[in-house]
Amino acid sequence: MSESKGVLQGFKEFLMRGNVIELAVAVVVGAAFTNIVNAVVKGIINPIVGALGSQNLDHYQSCLTETCAKDPKTGAFADGIYILWGSVLSAALTFLITAAVVYFLMILPINKWKERQTARKADESIPADPTEIQLLIEIRDALIAQRTGSPSVPSSGAGIIGTQKTQQ
Repeated sequence: MSESKGVLQGFKEFLMRGNVIELAVAVVVGAAFTNIVNAVVKGIINPIVGALGSQNLDHYQSCLTETCAKDPKTGAFADGIYILWGSVLSAALTFLITAAVVYFLMILPINKWKERQTARKADESIPADPTEIQLLIEIRDALIAQRTGSPSVPSSGAGIIGTQKTQQ
């Protein structure tokens, strides 16, 4: 009983990991996005290609044998060996359009956002330049140290100037 409970607990932990949830969201968005890309290929790309011939890319084919015939009633291939290169072209165009849209509308903006976040974190980690008041305090401490001849005891705001020993 405890082993099955452990397996179920492990399965629950696996499902609740961020990667699995992100993957599930990506699959759902990808499925919805496929419909958009298919509509673009069917409504824009195919008519452009159709200006040269058939609007349906599946009709572009080549026969490898000398005798190629279609059944006039069904339109199916009755005789011969056909290469349906139009279907391959359609799938390749769909892939290229999908890849381009994913890259330009998702990957590129996310990468630029990450670069900005990294630059912002780098700017926050660099200490700010000392203010005029801090510099004046350092100069005052250095002058006091020169006058008294004792090593400088820097104030709370003192930096490089207040810690250096000056020669007279």
